[in-house]
Amino acid sequence: MGAPFSVTTMSMTEELTQAVESGKFDKKTADKLARLAPGSFCTHKSWGFGRVAEWNLIAGQILIDFGPKKSHPMQAEYAAETLTPIPAEHILAQRANDPAALRERCSSDTLGVVRQIIADLGGKANADQIAATLSPSVLDTAAFKRWWDGARKKMKSDGHFKLPAKKTDPYVLLENRVNTGEGLVNTFKEARHTKDQLLALDQILKSLSELAGQEAALQEAIDRIHDITQKLRRLQPASAIELLVARDEILLRFPALEAGETAPTIADILSSESSRLIEIFNTLPGSKQREVLEKFDAAFGDSWPDKSLRLLREAGGRLIADICRLFEKHGQKDQFQSTLERWISERSITSEMLIWLCKERDKRFPDLFNAELLASVFSALEADMLAEKRTSRLKDLLMDDRELVGDLLVNASRDVVRDSMRKLLLTPVFDDLSKRSLMARIVKLYPETQNMITGAQTDEGDTSLTVSWPSLEKRKAEFDRLVTKDIPQNLRDINIAKEQGDLRENAGFKAAKEHQRVLQSRRVEMERELALARGTEFENPNTSQVSIGTVVTVRFEDGSKETFSILGAWDSAPDLGLISYKAGIGQALLGTPTGSTIEFPAENGVRKATIESIRAFTDFDLLKNKVHALKAEAAAE
Repeated sequence: MGAPFSVTTMSMTEELTQAVESGKFDKKTADKLARLAPGSFCTHKSWGFGRVAEWNLIAGQILIDFGPKKSHPMQAEYAAETLTPIPAEHILAQRANDPAALRERCSSDTLGVVRQIIADLGGKANADQIAATLSPSVLDTAAFKRWWDGARKKMKSDGHFKLPAKKTDPYVLLENRVNTGEGLVNTFKEARHTKDQLLALDQILKSLSELAGQEAALQEAIDRIHDITQKLRRLQPASAIELLVARDEILLRFPALEAGETAPTIADILSSESSRLIEIFNTLPGSKQREVLEKFDAAFGDSWPDKSLRLLREAGGRLIADICRLFEKHGQKDQFQSTLERWISERSITSEMLIWLCKERDKRFPDLFNAELLASVFSALEADMLAEKRTSRLKDLLMDDRELVGDLLVNASRDVVRDSMRKLLLTPVFDDLSKRSLMARIVKLYPETQNMITGAQTDEGDTSLTVSWPSLEKRKAEFDRLVTKDIPQNLRDINIAKEQGDLRENAGFKAAKEHQRVLQSRRVEMERELALARGTEFENPNTSQVSIGTVVTVRFEDGSKETFSILGAWDSAPDLGLISYKAGIGQALLGTPTGSTIEFPAENGVRKATIESIRAFTDFDLLKNKVHALKAEAAAE
């Protein structure tokens, strides 16, 4: 810390005496300054540890070295009031004078160093304060961590330290030695808040291997747990259960301890609070959930599967895995799988369950890992979007796991793959760039689907629907309204109706559920139609016979004439002469050449007519105007 100071104690005393006699300082200030002689150590509440560098009492100042802030001037009277002198034997003074010697002492006298740190810091110090005392000037970060891990183990068994329940709480130096069990139990007994009680219990559990022979103290802890649990079981059932989980672990390790015949059990609380299972498990730490699930059989008897499946609806990944293990343990894996199959089919499976299944791949349920699961993923993502979730872990998984989509479709038929790609194109969840990225992964596995990205047309037989681009745009808009407005509104209606009481006598609920079936049926129908739709501009139609995209003039037997434009499946507007090729008239005309006589369906039998001319359809403005008019009508509704 620099060269020795040349000013003697006598000269300082004389200087202070003269300052007092001249009225510069009073005796109280002079006495305080005498303890801040050059070369001595001190602390300041803001600037921390320092060393007195120099006096200049003529100017009324002293200079302090605060770390890198050298020769910091302070008015002598202010310094006397705000600086706390530190004796040479203080841990901070030892650190400043000889860090190498202190480093050696850390190795040879670990507990002695810890005791001195805590004592010199006022009898108590938290982990951060202890770390700041030694690191990095005495021990670097890695060395301190190793040293501190060993020190804490020694402190547990030493008995002269009260260990904290929380990381931010201090370690307290005790005058009289207390055995480990008594100290931990005392910390638990002194805790007044549930959170602190659980933290103290956690410390006991971590030290069970060191508590052999201290059963008396542990029995006190068990009795205390019972008292607390009886008070908490109604107001805080999750906390009460967590306390009992700790108790059961202690009893398991120390069979000689007794719970008592009237002691509460986890099964008791689960049974009495069965309507609050979701609330309880949402509050329980994940590490405790599996053990509590094991008590379902004792709590609910034969109805435990129903309780577990109800909980599954709200479960996260870790709890889902634990519930699955519970069914496997009881030999009821098939029931668990059939439930998942039903939820996948109904598109009611949750995002969390889908994430779990996708991460599991085909380890547990290979039969479920298929294109149907991918369809459920799309439905769940749409539900997340409608719920206005800011982020979706399921969406992130689908985008980040570059093998997932391909794995879901690896054994799918060509038609199923194309149907999945159409669903992907129709879903509003992804932007165009994301859709193309996902589709590219499918094309890598099925190169023949490349045309669905490029937009090229393929011959898919009679199953496809030829439609005009404007009508396809209109149908997509209708589907979007169904998915984003009508179905969500129906769900809100159902929830409102549920709040009105007994569902068996609730007409509003029954009507809303019936409407839900209609909407879902319509959704399935529109998904199928949009999947089959092939947009076209009706370019270069075959005019040697009636075909899609031609205008046909026919003459009836009575001499009257009519003109029909044979267009796409959704382009029906008879008042304008626009006929869908799927309609009866369109089917009657398709494939017939000029001069042919055909029979038209009519209200009373049939009408005969002769085809006079066939030409290509060119009035696209008429078609677009008609579609826009229909859109306006739909919007007004």
